[in-house]
Amino acid sequence: MTTTDFIVVGGGSGGCAVAGRLTEDPSLHITILESGAKADSWVVNTPAAVVAMLPTKLNNWAFETVPQPGLNGRRGYQPRGKMLGGSSSINAMVYIRGHKQDYDHWAALGNPGWSFEEVLPYFKRSENNETHGGPYHGQSGPLHVSELRSDNPYQQIYLEAARQAGFRINTDFNGEDQEGIGIYQVTQHNGERWTAARAYLHPHMGKRQNLQVETGCHVTRILFEGKRAVGVEYRQGGQTRTLKARREVLLAAGAFHTPQLLMLSGIGNAQALQGLGIEVVHDLPGVGQNLQDHPDFVFKYRAKSLDLLGISAGGSVRMVKEFRRYQQQRRGILSSNGAEGGGFLKTDPALSAPDIQLHFVLAMLDDHARKLHLGHGYSCHVCLLRPKSVGEVTLASANSMATPLINPRFLEHPDDLENMVKAFKLTRQLMNAPALVAARSSDFQTANVHSDDDIRAVLRQTCDTVYHPVGTCKMGVDDMAVVDPQLRVHGLSGLRVVDASIMPTLIGGNTNAPTMMIGEKAADMIRAGL
Repeated sequence: MTTTDFIVVGGGSGGCAVAGRLTEDPSLHITILESGAKADSWVVNTPAAVVAMLPTKLNNWAFETVPQPGLNGRRGYQPRGKMLGGSSSINAMVYIRGHKQDYDHWAALGNPGWSFEEVLPYFKRSENNETHGGPYHGQSGPLHVSELRSDNPYQQIYLEAARQAGFRINTDFNGEDQEGIGIYQVTQHNGERWTAARAYLHPHMGKRQNLQVETGCHVTRILFEGKRAVGVEYRQGGQTRTLKARREVLLAAGAFHTPQLLMLSGIGNAQALQGLGIEVVHDLPGVGQNLQDHPDFVFKYRAKSLDLLGISAGGSVRMVKEFRRYQQQRRGILSSNGAEGGGFLKTDPALSAPDIQLHFVLAMLDDHARKLHLGHGYSCHVCLLRPKSVGEVTLASANSMATPLINPRFLEHPDDLENMVKAFKLTRQLMNAPALVAARSSDFQTANVHSDDDIRAVLRQTCDTVYHPVGTCKMGVDDMAVVDPQLRVHGLSGLRVVDASIMPTLIGGNTNAPTMMIGEKAADMIRAGL
């Protein structure tokens, strides 16, 4: 049995950020336990190589949901990163914080310290933006945020279509105003993916003696003395090991694994745990509840341009040249995040904030790239930013190696379906602008979708996640809250949650940067003795 000051369970975006910051104090010893590998390789660092990981189990948990009634009984796909860096190592690298009213709403729910004005300094501390400075951006943090280096002409085609359709162009979605169409900034440096691990851990591994990183560790339960967390038990290399924490156990295993580990350790709905033969340590009914995710629909179009990713003889020849270009310059299609264009729009002008988000992708991806088609094309995702459908994560069994049951309940709330119909129509206005119509050869999926009933049918037939699950250990002060505003688990000591599961509500955008912000803020609260 070994001992450390802080155990961080999970080396994803929140875990990397809190661990990296805590190790700045040489008097503290921090140990990270990560299920996956270090995975600091070309397949992670080359942006376009995500196509090898997203649809497979390479560095990916590749979860599925339970059957979704709102999606005609289909099982959804839930890829999650399984390596240091977590999902920041397999995502589309889009740097988005969300809308400022999202965080003001968190504060209004009874979470002092989490308003936009109060979390902005942590976003800025994290960020090293190569383009934007001023009051909204940092330029000296560990997380590189850069312009895309793909030099792809479809960026300008997309922007011209936006102008033709009457949408405003936005050059900074993280500035004063989120609304508009634009080209995303990405978490890259010199054309390479910049994960949370590259930002917060890799520079210090082997240099800071108070940082210990263990990979290939599957944590099976949290150890308690009474109501205090004192360590964890985990499997590594075929052996069961125990690690004790002198100060705290910090759970950062993500929106699925963090509530699963709490429940396996006896923290959750007492009746449900007893039904599985798990000894109850603390009755906390909110654990695993409040799962929220962005439901997403994808428009797909065929095109003949070799500037788009696809499968063809000409594309193969072009890719050989692109490999050489990337090796020599770190530019071109291999530096692309795929989802180069984006946007935040309102389906109703009276709304106080955009309620849908677009991801314009330089490939005709089908079913999360699990279905491949010959030829080339482009896609446009549209997701609902604040869905009313709320799901849950529960245990399939008391077996710590079993996959949890994931139920986002997509489109079960009737308002979500109707708002997605509005989102579909608004996005199609952009897709049918002359610049994009001229750039395509055919509409792969929606050419015969006309009536509202047609739209509802295709939404139920093909909608799925855009990879932003949150909320399953929500922060708050109500009866279903799991952690308090200092991220401490209610009713217990020595135990905090530091990942996207603490979000009480979904933010209006991608969740990677906000999760690192949570890690940054958690480190400050811990150091302040809060």
